[in-house]
Amino acid sequence: MADEVVLVDAYISMYGMRVRIALAEKGVEYEFKNENLFDKSALLLEMNPAHKKVPVLIHNGKPICESLIIVEYIDEVWKDNSPPLLPRHPYQRAQARFWADFVDKKVSVPGRRIWFTKGDEQEKAKKEFIEALNSLEEELGEKTYFGGESFGFVDLALIPFYSWFYAYETCGNFSIEEHCPRLIVWAKRCMEKESVSKSLADPKKVYDFVLLLKKKFCVE
Repeated sequence: MADEVVLVDAYISMYGMRVRIALAEKGVEYEFKNENLFDKSALLLEMNPAHKKVPVLIHNGKPICESLIIVEYIDEVWKDNSPPLLPRHPYQRAQARFWADFVDKKVSVPGRRIWFTKGDEQEKAKKEFIEALNSLEEELGEKTYFGGESFGFVDLALIPFYSWFYAYETCGNFSIEEHCPRLIVWAKRCMEKESVSKSLADPKKVYDFVLLLKKKFCVE
């Protein structure tokens, strides 16, 4: 019996983009169900009652939630489909998980505050955001990808934010490339991969979505 794989997701979600990249890297066919984040479907509420958020991977009727957990699940279930997304060595795997978690805590949070706040709070968010990206630049060093020569877990965790950079820069009136040139070079290298370029959202559509959120939450 063939696997039945359904991805409940939203086109602009950087977390959903992670899962789409992972599925593409592994060559897994799936059905995509795009969510309206302003009017969540009964399927999403049923499959992720704890958080009511995308993405949710439904594999043979069973839901898996939270993007990094889903990516690890994909890597384990389709382990015979090359390439591996996580390193096989326990220490390297732990380090990859650490930096992916760093992205969620140190990039995602201030990134949201850049468009959600203004004034001093926004300036503080920009500072924290750039500091986090600088730390990631240091970790990347002169390597091709975060794990070395092969695209992997940390790259997959971070690269979806690249599609949000335009929105951050426009809302915050700053240049990420000015502060983090090596990271932009890395991002452009990742975008040369079909699994990445076809999975990431159009930056202009992300910005349009951010404008809708700003209007909804009365952020001017």
